[in-house]
Amino acid sequence: MKKILVTGGTGYIGSHTVVELINSGYKIVIADNLTNSKIEVLDRIEKITGIKPQFEKLDISDSKATKAFFETNNDIELVIHFAAYKAVGESVQKPLMYYQNNLNSLMNILTEMSRHNIENLIFSSSCTVYGQPDILPVTEQSPIKKADSPYGNTKQVAEEIISDTIFSNKNLKSIALRYFNPIGAHKSALIGELPIGVPNNLIPFVTQTVAGKREQLSVFGNNYNTEDGTAIRDYIHVVDLAQAHLVATERLLDKNNKLDFETFNIGTGRGNSVLEVINTFEEVTGEKINYKIAPRRLGDIEKVWADTTFANKELGWKAKLSLADALLSAWNWEKTQ
Repeated sequence: MKKILVTGGTGYIGSHTVVELINSGYKIVIADNLTNSKIEVLDRIEKITGIKPQFEKLDISDSKATKAFFETNNDIELVIHFAAYKAVGESVQKPLMYYQNNLNSLMNILTEMSRHNIENLIFSSSCTVYGQPDILPVTEQSPIKKADSPYGNTKQVAEEIISDTIFSNKNLKSIALRYFNPIGAHKSALIGELPIGVPNNLIPFVTQTVAGKREQLSVFGNNYNTEDGTAIRDYIHVVDLAQAHLVATERLLDKNNKLDFETFNIGTGRGNSVLEVINTFEEVTGEKINYKIAPRRLGDIEKVWADTTFANKELGWKAKLSLADALLSAWNWEKTQ
């Protein structure tokens, strides 16, 4: 049974990916410092899969602690690196915190992978590497433009760090999955997006507003150059995203795969505006959302969605679940909180 390290594995995307991996027969060890997740997620993963993954409370940005972890877990064959700060707006306000955490954690992982001859890395990247694209939809060949936020810049620099490391270490292979906007929850409603404190992402703010935990949803900007004036994103169901990690895992572990560094867009291939999301949520749940129009946020881009042709062809992966599926699952998850 192949052993996989999942950093940030009790987080939103990490926990869903762990479920898919366990259900496919992989042995999982999670390393997480629990700054944006809860230890109870482990019990919930066990309820879904029947297996409780090994867990180490660990801050990957701490080089000494990370070194000690790898010395006692030296049978890892692949690393999936989720652990990072991820709020665009917060990164504009606290850039050094983002650079220190997001880049140090990756460099520590790569250092220990090289030291212990671990050859396979899946990196949690982002469509923010494209900035505001000149041409939509975005392909993997679209220009990497100057980032609109420190968060986006950490993803750009991280991909460069991985590429440079692979150039110096021919045994290392990596796949960077450039996520668009993950939403939704597992069909069991046992795991989902549970931000600590005030949510930075649209969907948990929607569900918490409807649940009465938040007074009102702010729609940041209605004067964008879009049909209804609100920003457009490619919203992908988190389970589809988790399954993309499973496919990427199998690709990296295939000894016949000689490619050293690949990037894939992971989205649905279509964009939805904020108001479209609100209207769809109200349709599928029967709930009304109390919202107001607020000023634009620093760091937000106007519109972006993926061309997923390359991922569909090369990985044999395609998003299967709809926006309505994702929003209904997010609401079902919220109702259990």
